[in-house]
Amino acid sequence: MSPIFYIALTLTVFLVLALLLAPVILRPSPAARRILEMVQSTRPDQRSVGNKERVQEMILSMARGLRARFGFAEDEKVKQQLLSAGLRSSRSMNAYFSSRFLGPMIGVVSGSLIHTNTVFWALSLGAVFYLVPDMWLKMKIKKRRERIRKSLPDALDLLVICVEAGLGLDQAMLRVGQELIISHPDIHQEFMQVNLEQLAGKPRLEAWKSAAERTQIPEFSLFVSMLTQADRFGTPIVRALSRFGDEIRLKRRQRAEEMAAKTKIKILFPLVLFIFPCIFIVLLAPAVLNIAKNLQSFK
Repeated sequence: MSPIFYIALTLTVFLVLALLLAPVILRPSPAARRILEMVQSTRPDQRSVGNKERVQEMILSMARGLRARFGFAEDEKVKQQLLSAGLRSSRSMNAYFSSRFLGPMIGVVSGSLIHTNTVFWALSLGAVFYLVPDMWLKMKIKKRRERIRKSLPDALDLLVICVEAGLGLDQAMLRVGQELIISHPDIHQEFMQVNLEQLAGKPRLEAWKSAAERTQIPEFSLFVSMLTQADRFGTPIVRALSRFGDEIRLKRRQRAEEMAAKTKIKILFPLVLFIFPCIFIVLLAPAVLNIAKNLQSFK
């Protein structure tokens, strides 16, 4: 038997024992139980919780316990990435941590079950399972940024209409966020987050800068800079929004033209690798067969 198999078996037994002893080890103290009894509501809970929600809550509670036991604090960089991906719930950090913590273990156990090249497969699958959550998070951030970039011109047009109708900038952003909840939910989240931060007492400029830091999109950063300058120097906001909307649409058209121009170069690789060989086979194969048949007739 390979030593990796015994290590994986030991880890499996340890995890099973940890799951069995978790209710006893993580039992709250008497003081905590008294506090829970004081704040606990006496109203009957009418919600129906399914098995899927119970399993998710059990896994997340285990992740919170492991984080508290090993002393892992919340990473601000990871928290900022989760906000950029649109994951704002408190369960997101625990789910991300549990996937990064339990993923390599699952990979090592799965690799140890392969009898050929056990060490290679265990290390490879452990590394892959460790990197998959990070790759998924980066892909989700990239897709969300692209959606916000595409929805920004429509949001600017609605902002111009609302401001021209007599609404203030904050009320206009709130109204636009409510209108875009179905067509553009990502920019709806950002506008509503800015509104909530302002209601909580955060200054307007800081709330806008926080939105730019969350999205990390050049167009959105320019939009926040334009709003900051208009608010600071008293520039007419309608004129600034109209000009900025035209610039954004011009940049989007230029980006589309740039991507269309790049396709001429990118199409060369599939053309040379896949299409030209097929054309050569179709054109030259009959000639080669005829030449081979004629050569055989001379013998």
